[in-house]
Amino acid sequence: MAKPPREPRRTWQGPKKRPLQPQVTTLWEYPSQHYGDGMQGDQRYVGATPSYVIWNLIQRYTQPGALIVDPMCGSGTSIDVAKDTERRARGFDLAPYRDDIERADARKLPVRDGEADLVFIDPPYGDHVDYSNDPACIGKLSPFDERYYREMGKVLREASRVLKPGGVLGLYVCDFFNKKEGFAPVGFALFDVLAQLLTPVDTIAVVRHNRTLELGNYRKAADEQNFFLRGFNYLFIARKPEPQAKRRDAKQPVRRQQRM
Repeated sequence: MAKPPREPRRTWQGPKKRPLQPQVTTLWEYPSQHYGDGMQGDQRYVGATPSYVIWNLIQRYTQPGALIVDPMCGSGTSIDVAKDTERRARGFDLAPYRDDIERADARKLPVRDGEADLVFIDPPYGDHVDYSNDPACIGKLSPFDERYYREMGKVLREASRVLKPGGVLGLYVCDFFNKKEGFAPVGFALFDVLAQLLTPVDTIAVVRHNRTLELGNYRKAADEQNFFLRGFNYLFIARKPEPQAKRRDAKQPVRRQQRM
C-alpha cells in the first residue's frame, strides 16, 4: 500500500502579531515593536520608537490628510505610520537616517506657524547613545546637566509654534539612571516645561520591552546594588489651546424691543 504524501515542513515564524487596536487605558503594552508584516522605521536603529505608540496617537487625535510632524525622526517610524494611516508627514533630524527625512534642528524647524495637526517627539533622554557627530546634538548632553533641559525647552517651544490651535503633541520619554550619578527625573522635568506651553491631556505609562531588562547580569546587578531598571516610558499628551471665542462686551448696550 502506498504511503500518503508527506506534508511540507512548516517553518516557525515567531509569535503571531496581534491586530491593531486602540489603547483605552493609561497603561500601554504594545504587543511587538512593529505592526503588520513589515517594519515601520528600522528595528536596528538604537532607541527606535514602537510604531504602536505612534499609531495610537494618530488614530485618536487626527483625521486622514492631517499633517504629522516629527522633529527628531530617528529611523522614520512616524513617517511610515502616517503613510499607513493616510496622513501626511514631515520628519526632521540632525543626522537623517534615510532620504525622506529632512535635515533640520528640532529647535528651528522649516515649518510654518500653526501648520501641524500632531507633533510627536521621541527625544534623547541621556548621553548614553551616540546619535550623531553633530556638536549641536542634544543627545550629547547629560540629563544631570541643566543645559539638557534648556535645549529641550527650545524643542518644546518650537513644537508648540508649529502646532495649529487644537493640535496635539505627544512626548515619549524616559527617566535616567546611572550608578555614578544616580537618578535624573527627566520625565517630570520635561512635563513641567510642557505644561507651561500647552494644556495637558493625559499621562500614559508605556511598558518597555528592552532586551537588556531580561539579561540576568542586569537583573542581578539591580537586585544586589539596590537600584531599579527602567520599566516604562512616559507618553505625555498635551493640546494647544483654541483661541477664546469673542465675548460680548458687557458694556455694550442691549437693544430693547420697541413697544407697539
